Amino acid sequence: MRERRCVATGEVLPDERLVRFVLGPNDRVVPDVAARLPGRGVWVRADRASVELARRKGGFARSLKEKALAPDDLADQVEALLARRCLDMLGLGRKAGALTFGYDKVEAAIRAAPPLGLVEASDGAGEGRDKLRKLSFGLWKIEPELVGCFTSAELGVALGRDHVVHACWLQERMARKWAGEVARLGGFRAITPSSWRTQLTVGVDRGSDAATTASSQSDAADRI
Repeated sequence: MRERRCVATGEVLPDERLVRFVLGPNDRVVPDVAARLPGRGVWVRADRASVELARRKGGFARSLKEKALAPDDLADQVEALLARRCLDMLGLGRKAGALTFGYDKVEAAIRAAPPLGLVEASDGAGEGRDKLRKLSFGLWKIEPELVGCFTSAELGVALGRDHVVHACWLQERMARKWAGEVARLGGFRAITPSSWRTQLTVGVDRGSDAATTASSQSDAADRI
């Protein structure tokens, strides 16, 4: 794993914890979250504070050894690009058969094997989400990794539907790659709302309604 020095803090960190920047047209600093743009690049720790520090203290110009204009919204640009990258990966996962979505399909996937990661819409009802979490805990005694920083509309666009509330990773390789990108995004926005971080009931009965039944008709929209 390659390591590089962060221009803001001086830390030496692996690429997966950094964001690359290059000099674009008109001497403007441009985020290169995929690390593919041509030209000399500089690296900053993947969090808002580090990007802001590099921007305010002239870290980009010093590292590039030339004029470099860092816009005020640079950290927001990074956040938007990382979010887009994460959503695109969901689409790739669907096409590769590495991701399933919809309440019933996610429930079936959890029953078949320990979930590799759950993606829940930030605006989805809590009942369906909690049933899936409790089902995972009841069957496998694990709290699934949970991402809840995208709306149902955003997930729907990524997965080719009007809206999506529940999704689950099925393939370990793609799930790990997704988790790495989500970790970078986590430096710029909350990945899971604090209100979701409730402890699961210990010893959930596999046969209990809370762990095994689908959502009621009043929650039909939450089953997608």
